[in-house]
Amino acid sequence: MKLAIIVGSTRPNRQTHKEAKWVNKTAKEMEGIEPQVIDLADYPMPFFNEPMSPRYNPNREIGIEAKKWLDAIKDFDAYVFVTPEYNHSITGVLKNALDYITSELYHKPSAVVSHGSVGGARAAVQLKEILSESRTVVIPNAVAFIGVSEGVDEEGNISETLKANPYGPQAALISTLEELKWYSDALAKARG
Repeated sequence: MKLAIIVGSTRPNRQTHKEAKWVNKTAKEMEGIEPQVIDLADYPMPFFNEPMSPRYNPNREIGIEAKKWLDAIKDFDAYVFVTPEYNHSITGVLKNALDYITSELYHKPSAVVSHGSVGGARAAVQLKEILSESRTVVIPNAVAFIGVSEGVDEEGNISETLKANPYGPQAALISTLEELKWYSDALAKARG
């Protein structure tokens, strides 16, 4: 399974990149998963302002910046969206990036890994609903991580205490990635 791990924040001093590195490290240790981190900071795009929904626009003229983003994500088998919670929701930059999507995620599975004061749970709920419009299969499993700033270092290593907790974020992530792989294999067969 080729897995895209999308970093959903671009602000300075963000913690999201550390969480994405942790997801990447964990995925690399699992059989059959080839992860790659895609950082929205590398894909600056103007606010979405096309005259109609890209899905229904046969004459769509897409800008260079958005095309670069869509080309970067289209060939993966599955996706993990890593998001912080800003004002009880996802970041504006992540929502903007999702507004450009047409068929890139069709019939492929996605999972959400969030962080924030309540683990980013409110952002995760909203992100799952937003993702469903892109026709991705949003899996039920998710990871809501409280305390990323203290629990994960700059290289993506989770603290030994959190790693050892059978009900903690490491166990939740492994379970989520296993579920994502199952969906990815099943949907790949269905897509032919």
